Amino acid sequence: MCGIVGYIGNKEAYPILIKGLQRMEYRGYDSAGVALLQSKEIKVFKCSGKVADLEAHCQGKDISGKSGIAHTRWATHGEPTDVNAHPHFSSDRKIALIHNGIIENHIALRQALIKEGYMFESETDTEVLIHLIEDIHKKENIDLVESVRLALTQVVGTYGIIVLSVDDPNTLIVARKGSPVIIGFGKDEYYVASDASALVEYTKKVVYLNDEEIAVLSKGNDLVVKNIHNETVPHSIQKLQMTLSQIEKGGYEHFMLKEIYEQPTSIAESMRGRLNLKKEIVALGGITEYEDKLLSARRFIIVACGTSYHAGLVAEHLFEDLVRIPVEVEYASEFRYRNPIIYEDDVVIAISQSGETADTLAAVELAKKKGALVLGICNVVGSSIARATHAGSYTHAGFEIGVASTKAFTSQVTVLTLMALSLAMRKEKIQRKQYTQMIAALEDLPNKVKYVLDSVNATVQEVAIYMKDFSNVLYLGRNYNYPVALEGALKLKEISYIHAEGYPAAEMKHGPIALIDENMPVVVIATKKGTYKKIVSNIEEVKARKGKIISIVTEGDVDVKNLSDFVIEIPETEEMLVPIIASIPLQLLAYYVAVMCGKNVDKPRNLAKSVTVE
Repeated sequence: MCGIVGYIGNKEAYPILIKGLQRMEYRGYDSAGVALLQSKEIKVFKCSGKVADLEAHCQGKDISGKSGIAHTRWATHGEPTDVNAHPHFSSDRKIALIHNGIIENHIALRQALIKEGYMFESETDTEVLIHLIEDIHKKENIDLVESVRLALTQVVGTYGIIVLSVDDPNTLIVARKGSPVIIGFGKDEYYVASDASALVEYTKKVVYLNDEEIAVLSKGNDLVVKNIHNETVPHSIQKLQMTLSQIEKGGYEHFMLKEIYEQPTSIAESMRGRLNLKKEIVALGGITEYEDKLLSARRFIIVACGTSYHAGLVAEHLFEDLVRIPVEVEYASEFRYRNPIIYEDDVVIAISQSGETADTLAAVELAKKKGALVLGICNVVGSSIARATHAGSYTHAGFEIGVASTKAFTSQVTVLTLMALSLAMRKEKIQRKQYTQMIAALEDLPNKVKYVLDSVNATVQEVAIYMKDFSNVLYLGRNYNYPVALEGALKLKEISYIHAEGYPAAEMKHGPIALIDENMPVVVIATKKGTYKKIVSNIEEVKARKGKIISIVTEGDVDVKNLSDFVIEIPETEEMLVPIIASIPLQLLAYYVAVMCGKNVDKPRNLAKSVTVE
């Protein structure tokens, strides 16, 4: 969750480190800090608050130094205070460390170190790790790299760390397990970060560390990578797949709004090279090698968290409707702990925007141990899940910085639709006419999304003005639109802090209907496909109890419009593609409500973009 960044070379480190923190602040913004190596001491500046508060704290101070490390925190152990902010020092203040992850056995380690005479200033698990490294370093009289390695053999949990030392001023030590770490190469210099956004301005040459690997970055020397067993391991330099423009706002007030409006492009990019209308071909190169195993699968198990879980729920309908293979959709955070039954002829599909989601990555490893084929649907090239799975497809949505995911969801659903169509045709479970219609509808999808963005803005803002003063909102949908209701509710609660709940419309009368009165806005996805008549009946039930209806309807609809207090119209499309189009106005609605409530849209409280801890 936290952002870590490091630099060693011939430039001044502070500007590079601060800019890196600014670009990774979506990973955590409870507190921030920087450590700079100056002559024969390490200067640490840190404070609670955002990166801007750290900059103000450093104003007028000596921030020189050609090597350093920096951290922006999402608090796990210990409140977001100045003392708990990273970096943390060894007791002799000769070693500084930053950490992304959780040390699960920190209590036992802390107690053992206290018995050895170590004093702790903070409540963090990270300070335990730096004292453990120091203790080994002094007792064993070994070099710092070996001390770090031995310390990590005693640690239970996840980590992405960078270590800076007075005694070895030309070296940074980096290690990872479960938390992403990327190393960038310059001329006689190295950059390190949790993700590529902090590196893209300086280099395109990177190495992605694997779990339980330790890298030694020495200025002017080649990179050395060993595993936790002290064996030298090979590493390959890759080209960074990102541009600077992708991580800038481009004139929009917030990254979230920019990313909402990027969806015509991101959806088109997710289909590029995979969809050919003239030849009537749908093909995903990333899974071609495993198509036979997919077609003969006993079932598909989809594992994901948050927004990606909702995309998985849409995929459940897609695969069962089109491919006629049973599908189970699981929260990855629950799946990994309930001793799931996984057969060797199952296919597990892991969905994650970042490709670093800790619970989903753990579910991937579990499924692999059980012998299942594991596919990944990720956005970030080179991410942990992309490398851990047997095969898969990138969504190519482009970099997403807004904590509330938008274009990742629509791109995930698009790629999953392509996968379902491709398998359905191979399995001969779809008629040629329907196949052709779906291809044409997919081809036209970016245009329809653009049309929605251009046409609904004023109406959505009108609805937002009405909704912003309520404390609770209910979202309803059926069939393909039930996951859309869940996603719409999630977006609203994430960034406006208004309690919102998504529910299957037919289940409303089994409990939630007790909440409905004139003070309960009810958002209904009621497009003219599938279970339309049933959703009209559900709206009638809400109306009879004085609930206020906000409907997402197909253009030209009359029946639902007459029952609704507010109507947002979207163009007609194939029922299977409605979730993509219907989610757009709900994203805008959440955005405008949050803005009108004065909330920080891109950095909602208590949240971070990439959940790399449990």
